[in-house]
Amino acid sequence: MPALTSLSKWGTWQQAHPEIACGLKRGFTFYHHVLGESAIKPDRANQLLVAASPHDTISDTHWYRADFDYLFVKEAQRTGVDYCDQVALNGATESSDGILLTGRRNGSNFSVRAKFVVDATGPRGFLHRAFELAELRLPEMPATQALYSHFSHVAPLGYDENNTPAEQPPYPVESAAVHHIFDGGWVWLLRFNNGITSAGVAATDDAAEQLRLHEGDRAWQRLLSLIPQLQHQFANARTEQPLTYIPRLSFRSGAVAGRSWALLPSAAGFIDPLLSTGFALTLLGISRLAEIVESHWATRQFRPELDGYAAQTDKELLAAARLIGSLYCSMADFPLFTSLTLLYFAAVIFSETARRLGKTHLAASFLLCDHPEFGPRCREIFSRVRNVQTPNDSRCIQEDILRVVEPINLAGLGDPRRRNWYPVDAADLYANGWKLGATHDDISALLQRCGFTSG
Repeated sequence: MPALTSLSKWGTWQQAHPEIACGLKRGFTFYHHVLGESAIKPDRANQLLVAASPHDTISDTHWYRADFDYLFVKEAQRTGVDYCDQVALNGATESSDGILLTGRRNGSNFSVRAKFVVDATGPRGFLHRAFELAELRLPEMPATQALYSHFSHVAPLGYDENNTPAEQPPYPVESAAVHHIFDGGWVWLLRFNNGITSAGVAATDDAAEQLRLHEGDRAWQRLLSLIPQLQHQFANARTEQPLTYIPRLSFRSGAVAGRSWALLPSAAGFIDPLLSTGFALTLLGISRLAEIVESHWATRQFRPELDGYAAQTDKELLAAARLIGSLYCSMADFPLFTSLTLLYFAAVIFSETARRLGKTHLAASFLLCDHPEFGPRCREIFSRVRNVQTPNDSRCIQEDILRVVEPINLAGLGDPRRRNWYPVDAADLYANGWKLGATHDDISALLQRCGFTSG
């Protein structure tokens, strides 16, 4: 579907579809807060900026789903797909030749028969309910709740006023996925270029009860009053839709695939919006399912491959839960929190670079959880985080994290001279390309293909 290729980067998106709202996502921005206190600290002790691109042209994007999904629908229809909206499905029946879905549409009975169904309806989605699948625990993830909406008239953040001209951040701090961390939870802000900002809070049950998130707008205002910088930003903001409250955020399905169906990773489970792990999990799942259908459809190997997909999907969901659960455990200890994020960013940068070099086999799993060294070391660290008792315990883990990431660290992560600001620097990749078995020329060709030097 070449018509969709332009949507993969900010620059080509703006050239091809300026009418489709989106947001500029240059990286991941974090600020740590103690509720009720100012967060401005000139030494960057409460900041973490991790860049994902060197300039806007090849930057990632936030999707404004109303516009983005409509474009997808039109493109699907253009290519001949039958698009049926306003369908309320109420039944699914498997048989020897496939699966029958039934429901209602515009007051009439509706049904569709298929040889195979892929469920992309999200956590606790249609097939999970229709087949009455079990819901399993996520043993290393705390129970969490969420409250969120879309807002207009959100003011700029205004955190850069203490920076000198020679000390500017690696990207505009709000041209990113912005995370405001506090003990027990965090607030996200995603800005779109149509004046809308997506914002919300996710918190453990204890923190959510203290904030009384179930009270909706009153809870949101209560939270803003405890974070002065956000209170300033939202002083004149208006909700563009009612606040949505989710009493239980995380989810894990007891089954991922059957004889004639499969859940996408986004329907098989959900952990948390933190670090946007759902994108990577689902894209890996789509790639695997596509390969299974392409290579093994109507063969005896199809079902074993599908079982393997289900097992890997659940394994990677648990890996994400260990990571995010550990981050929730360390939200009161920001140095430990920032160190833990480096495990994720190191794995992501390594994986993406390996794929761009055509070395997919070096990064076949999410968070490199199947890596013979990195995977087990991460699990060990995540387990230790849950037992931190003293500042020395925390420091020891932080030191061990630097040793764990070093063999896959392509971006100078953890370098104390950068003081929690990590740009995208080609010199880092040239210096560390050997960790991927890549030569200087390999790296040069990769940077040219990606548009690294044009801006």
